[in-house]
Amino acid sequence: MKKSVLTIVIALLAVTGIKAQGYTIGDAVDDFTLENIDQKMISLYSYEDATNGAIVIFTCNHCPYAKAYEDRIIAIDNMFREKGYPVIAINPNDPALQPEDSFDKMIERAKEKGFPFPYLFDETQEIYKNFGAKRTPHVYLLNKEDDTFVVSYIGTIDNNYKDESEVDEKYLANAVNALLDGEKPDPDFTKAIGCTIKDKNYKK
Repeated sequence: MKKSVLTIVIALLAVTGIKAQGYTIGDAVDDFTLENIDQKMISLYSYEDATNGAIVIFTCNHCPYAKAYEDRIIAIDNMFREKGYPVIAINPNDPALQPEDSFDKMIERAKEKGFPFPYLFDETQEIYKNFGAKRTPHVYLLNKEDDTFVVSYIGTIDNNYKDESEVDEKYLANAVNALLDGEKPDPDFTKAIGCTIKDKNYKK
């Protein structure tokens, strides 16, 4: 019996180690090192505040969805950083396609908003692809298990980007609280709502 095309593709991906769609729930996350807005390099596995896990959020300057969530992301970091789940924000966009997302503009935006968390630049765009991020913002909640960061929740921050006062489902906060209680997030996946990532290989 001949193998199906899908089976062959999966086998090839397994051999080459290429992620078809990025990380999924339960996957161990590879370490990464990116430049922060203070021009220091930050690595996930060496980040001292990430004692229990990390909240990795792919975001940017220009996107109206990302802007709408900035204050909420600051609040989330303030709420969970001291509990061992700090925010690590990453800008995945190519500034040649969206100049407002340049490294210099990242520094300006972080200062203007008073970001208390790292704001890293994925200059090669390798990290967002490893994760499988599609939107800004796109959240990956990582839980630390035996010194390994494991994906526990993927998706959006809450269910109303337009008006925080109308939010009645705080998906990310609930997911972190579940982990703090020794439970698994439920839901552990929601659809990320935001702008598409501006990739240098897909210029239009």
